[in-house]
Amino acid sequence: MLLSNAGIVQGAVLPSFAQAGDEAAATLSHVFYASGGFWQECNRTTCRRANGDWGVDSAIDALFLRWTATSDPSVGEIASAELADGPQYPAPCGGSSCPSWSDTPAWDAVAFMREYAILGHSQSALARAESAFRYAALSPAFVGGACPAIPYQLPVGPGRVVKTLETDANLIKAALLIYDATRDPAYLDQARSRYAADRRYFLDSDGALYTVKVLDDGTSCVQQPRHFFASVNGDMIWNGLELWRITGRQRYYDEAVTTASAVAVKLSDGRGVFVDLAGANDVVEPLVDAMYDLATRERLSFARDWIVWNATAALAARAPDGTFSRYFDGPPQAMASIWESTGGLALEIVAADLAPDATLPDDGWQGARVLAAPLTELPATFAFDGSGIALVGKIGPACEAAHLRVFIDGVETFDRTGLWQNHAMPAEDAVRFAWRWPTTGRHTIRLEANDLASLGPDVIDLKIMVLGAGTM
Repeated sequence: MLLSNAGIVQGAVLPSFAQAGDEAAATLSHVFYASGGFWQECNRTTCRRANGDWGVDSAIDALFLRWTATSDPSVGEIASAELADGPQYPAPCGGSSCPSWSDTPAWDAVAFMREYAILGHSQSALARAESAFRYAALSPAFVGGACPAIPYQLPVGPGRVVKTLETDANLIKAALLIYDATRDPAYLDQARSRYAADRRYFLDSDGALYTVKVLDDGTSCVQQPRHFFASVNGDMIWNGLELWRITGRQRYYDEAVTTASAVAVKLSDGRGVFVDLAGANDVVEPLVDAMYDLATRERLSFARDWIVWNATAALAARAPDGTFSRYFDGPPQAMASIWESTGGLALEIVAADLAPDATLPDDGWQGARVLAAPLTELPATFAFDGSGIALVGKIGPACEAAHLRVFIDGVETFDRTGLWQNHAMPAEDAVRFAWRWPTTGRHTIRLEANDLASLGPDVIDLKIMVLGAGTM
């Protein structure tokens, strides 16, 4: 059974956040960091190694938070090696043969600026950041469509329609960091204009949150509703705060705090713990970064409470090797990707700074029961008495096409991404969904396919795990 190695005994008191922060830094350094500037993309020595893009970059940013809080010298050693072997971007590119998608250099530009800070204002890191920024922001290959202010994710080519806020939110963050280092007004202009365009096309006005994607077929630019990636919402919160600090315009601050408050209220389970329904190709670390900024620099209590409460839940769901699934209120999983884990690792690192001596009891999922036969058919409805529910297993073989809508007690989750299989997720025994409540009660879960005909046979094979009374 998945939980047999959870390492948390029922009724145990978790380690202090000071200890958990040290352990999180060790997990980054010894489980995910492979040496020579390369990272493993999951907690297995057989996993692919990489030195750029969003999984690796979120790990660097988590180490930056560690360095900010503690001046840990080991962070500098990793940053130096990563900089030496990190990606180098060419001049802006104009055709379909461009070597990278637009979001990759945008993520990398932010990571280079974190290395710039860690390494004592390294001019080499600054130059790398500027090259990555120019490639993503100025390549004609990414420009066009019905909303040309937003870059395409893919370079020129047939069938491209996706424009992702992962590109622009990171370009804004990179521009502001580079502006802080150079005082070149062109970077501030880029940040302000891109922020305005992103508010227009990506903001979900009903939720005060940012969806991750718009589809631009050349004639219309259509927002894909309620795909609320933690990464882009975290970046846009941080961007608004930094624009306010630079320009003094109050609206930037108000917009940032409004989105942060919406995250805390609308993207949480019944216990108030953040739920990341997006796939493992989302990373929660930028959201932790933004909440930490609000808690420390702006001293907003709701942001501090969000960090401490989520860090407590995540710590109770930590795997024996120190890794996390993307569900802070869910059970651990044997195999975890760097995308999934950096959010939990960053939480423990910043909680160690905010509340180092706190020791809070949480039984986690040690007492969970696996109920009934596995779910293998859709649509599926099941009722149970309990205080928590987790669905563990596989969704396939349709992979990214298999989005399953989730209804909790008759109400669809606010983030409508639903359950889905991303290529970066473990194929088997991965936590696909988790939700908890403060007390035991009667609850109903329903799963529906967004397009059952396109999913093919054997779409799901999920175990139902229940906390509390555990009856159906």
